[in-house]
Amino acid sequence: MHSTYTIIFYVFSFISVYVQIFFLLTFFEKRKKIVQHGDIMELKYYPTVTIAVPVYNEEATIAKTVKSLLALDYPKDKIKIFIVDDGSKDNTVGVVQEFKDNPNIVILQKENGGKHTAVNLALMRTDSEFFGCLDSDSLVHPQALKRIMSYFQNDGRTMAVAPSIIVYDPKNVLQYAQSVEYDMSIYTKKMLGFMGGIHVAPGPFSIFRKKVFDELGLYRKAHNTEDQEIALRMQEHGYKIDHCPDAYVYTNSPDSVMKLYRQRLRWIYGFIKNLIDYKRLLFRKEYGTVALFTLPSGIISIFGVIFLFVNIVANIIKFIYNKIIQIQTIGFSHIFSLHYKFDWFFLNTKAALFFSVILYILVIVSVVIGKKLAGKSKFSFSIFYFVIIYSVIAPFWMLRAIYNAIISKESNWAMERRVIK
Repeated sequence: MHSTYTIIFYVFSFISVYVQIFFLLTFFEKRKKIVQHGDIMELKYYPTVTIAVPVYNEEATIAKTVKSLLALDYPKDKIKIFIVDDGSKDNTVGVVQEFKDNPNIVILQKENGGKHTAVNLALMRTDSEFFGCLDSDSLVHPQALKRIMSYFQNDGRTMAVAPSIIVYDPKNVLQYAQSVEYDMSIYTKKMLGFMGGIHVAPGPFSIFRKKVFDELGLYRKAHNTEDQEIALRMQEHGYKIDHCPDAYVYTNSPDSVMKLYRQRLRWIYGFIKNLIDYKRLLFRKEYGTVALFTLPSGIISIFGVIFLFVNIVANIIKFIYNKIIQIQTIGFSHIFSLHYKFDWFFLNTKAALFFSVILYILVIVSVVIGKKLAGKSKFSFSIFYFVIIYSVIAPFWMLRAIYNAIISKESNWAMERRVIK
């Protein structure tokens, strides 16, 4: 039993270290190709763009979101903003009336049907060359659209470009931990972009050539993770997805453990179910990096985190059990009167320790690079919040996501919007 555990542990550890080193080598090889645009830039030409903002009970945040879109440094006659109310029950509709006379804004209302139906309504009403979406609790950097559009102009094969998502104004330890996660994801997504392995085109401000939807069809419900499904559909058909690291989108993050749990439960559940739907891609070399690297890495990371968590819990139980036996044998007084003296001779020199140290160093490096790509130069000790908090709670939403996937119990987008606020 112990030998089986050891083998599994080293397999997961090796793969985790391998993935991080692979990303790092990709970074060193491609770093000169990472474009950091200036505050002022001009495009060769300005194609028409439509941005859809699906909303459900967002009276507190929708005005700021729309104002950030109106502040984009992009010709006003080339951009259209569709605010699509998905059957809100609060005063969202009343708030957006503030913008009803703006020529760049179209306000649409429909019965509640889910985010994908709201975005599809805008898609069916537009004839723009490019189309994107922005979550109603997010804000965009004024230069974000220009920076993204430069990728399309530099490479005619590019069919979608994802932005960099940054946690907006973190206030507590949990949000600072999420900020670290988002910074690291900027780095990993850019590396996957270089490799052609992006499997999610995030809802907040990913921009597509509209021909993607004309040729492949509209968004699907896709287990309430339509941004994963459309990216996998594009990968299946050989459409290139890139990432613009300095196209910043600022999003409100969950401020409590339960809110974070519900959000990540939906994400992981959606990944598992979309993976099942697109299992035909797995390990097929004709589908490239996403089939041979991205999706397998995602599977391994889920089971790796659960395996390590179960091991930690088992060791804690074992430690407590042994202490109870010691107390029953020699009593409390002897337990607490023992004096421990550090000796280098007893330092753990097993390979497991070195694998763990190397892995944590590589994670820290990825966070530092991600922060730099996000325009943050100051090192933050929030990385320790991230390691501690996610090590404890991530296995719970992963285990629940697996269980929900087995019984096909979906989360609800509208419910999650209420919970996160």
